[in-house]
Amino acid sequence: MKTSFKWGIIGPGRIAKKFASAVLKIPDASIYAVASRSSSDPEQLKQAFNAEKCYSSYEELAADPKVDAIYIATPHRFHYENARLCLEMEKAVLCEKSFTVNAKQADELFRLSQLKQIFLMEALWTRFLPIYGQVRQWLDAGKIGDIRLVTSTLGFVAERDLEDRLLNIELAGGTVLDLGVYNTALTQWVFQKPPRKIIAIGQIGETGIDEAVSATLSYENGVAAQFTCTFHALPLNQFTITGTRGIIIIHSIFNNATRATLITGKKSKTVEKRFEINGFEYQIRAAMHAIHEGKLDCPQMTQADTLMNMQTLDTIRQQIGLRYPFE
Repeated sequence: MKTSFKWGIIGPGRIAKKFASAVLKIPDASIYAVASRSSSDPEQLKQAFNAEKCYSSYEELAADPKVDAIYIATPHRFHYENARLCLEMEKAVLCEKSFTVNAKQADELFRLSQLKQIFLMEALWTRFLPIYGQVRQWLDAGKIGDIRLVTSTLGFVAERDLEDRLLNIELAGGTVLDLGVYNTALTQWVFQKPPRKIIAIGQIGETGIDEAVSATLSYENGVAAQFTCTFHALPLNQFTITGTRGIIIIHSIFNNATRATLITGKKSKTVEKRFEINGFEYQIRAAMHAIHEGKLDCPQMTQADTLMNMQTLDTIRQQIGLRYPFE
């Protein structure tokens, strides 16, 4: 691998700062450039991200030959256009969740990635966390028998800032794309296939976005998954996998988890795997390695998995009556 893998960032906000703080502690990686269309102080932005360059347009960043890959952390609405720009400029892309607004956009981007043979992956960092490696070992070893039910909750009490991206319909806000993507992506990770049937209900708020959603996903032979995501309450935020011989609990907050418990009969075993940095380092290293190897994605978060998950989210939004005005 090169001495320093040079990352570019489009959308240098809160999540991008967490990404950058992990990159800066990885010996063979650096933040080379950031791009912001709204910053009035590029020097301050360079210092904040310890970057060599700051561009006022995304096109300039994507055209810089020194950039090895671009991390996209803009609001959901703009992921498609931002990622397409980067791919057309022959740049590898790691794009924040939810990957796009809908499955059609995701499919178009993946087709372009495959045509150009350029890395493109959804930055669903949870799948790369060490504790999920432990859970996968338990599942593959049959520790809890046949999986019968997966349940999860994810939520918090959101501030009533109607201009914030979470509640802004023009920015593709709402619980499904911001939170439910974790519930569905981890459920899919357990079953490794899409549901046969989906039943969803949701509460549409005053700004037109979903503020709470509950869904049941049905599989073969009565196997099911149930989840709730919400901006109205603080639930347990756990992820539970129930089998015929035991239970696995991924403790709160499951999308940011370091602890999991295996329960079989009267025996209980809790494993903790703390982050080396802040949790983002695992997907960053995996993406860098895949790009170096000339791969188009990582096994922990394949393009097929993202497309499958976006199709599930599309169905949920359709059932609760949420369609964004720009779709």
